[in-house]
Amino acid sequence: MPVRNRVGGHVPVAGGLAAKGLEFGRRIGAETVQVFVANPRGWATPPGDPRQDEEFRTRCAEFDMPSYVHAPYLINFGSHTEATVDLSVVSLRHSLRRARQIGALGVVVHTGSATGGRERAVALAQIRERVRPLLDELTHEDDPWLLLESTAGQGSSLCSLAADLGPYLDALDRHPRLGLCLDTCHAFAAGHDLAVPGGVARLLDELSAVAGEGRLKLIHANDSKDVCGSRRDRHANIGAGHIGAQPFRALMRHPATRDVPLIIETPGGPEGHAADVKLLKELRAD
Repeated sequence: MPVRNRVGGHVPVAGGLAAKGLEFGRRIGAETVQVFVANPRGWATPPGDPRQDEEFRTRCAEFDMPSYVHAPYLINFGSHTEATVDLSVVSLRHSLRRARQIGALGVVVHTGSATGGRERAVALAQIRERVRPLLDELTHEDDPWLLLESTAGQGSSLCSLAADLGPYLDALDRHPRLGLCLDTCHAFAAGHDLAVPGGVARLLDELSAVAGEGRLKLIHANDSKDVCGSRRDRHANIGAGHIGAQPFRALMRHPATRDVPLIIETPGGPEGHAADVKLLKELRAD
């Protein structure tokens, strides 16, 4: 058991959640994994394979390897297109239900954009109308958390800076099953300079002030190919981008991240992922 932060990665599951996903996770030295339960760039809602679900859930328990689900990228509850919002409801409900079936602790969803030139207040009102009922469906003890992931600030993003999360959480009444997923590349690209001394602490202090203690449930640990404030979401391997390796050590020492797992979503296939997992474990141990 890690003392503070488990380190793992997003794993491919084509060929089976357990057969392929967990094998990849063990190959890279993961202590936690994240998976897709549907095509991340489509609206399909596949039922899954009950045998694979059971094996995945059982083996995760045996390996002491918590799991998370990332919802499809197309989901956008701030869209001005009714069909997109309707499909977003179906897609997120599917991810939440599948997460419970495989024993995942949380479902990560991007906070989306206010498209069509609409005002933020209008988009947030729509988010309340369509997402709040989904949160109310989480009535089982083993239901997952819904984890909001802010974006890099492209276009009409609803949440990119930490301060943006306050109104979003308020729109959903700060539901008890609502948490946050911090993506370090997204935060850096949005303008939080994690590379400067004290930059990580400033961001985490602000997140705690905005969201409240205990809302941060997962971290996507990614370096950035682009400079701070670029608003470009391009992940780099740990230490190979503009954030650098040392801020990740500071990240794992801050009180707000105690027991919060780190998931890498970096380039390089299994070799690159294994190297990133190894480096993060070394930074954790220092």
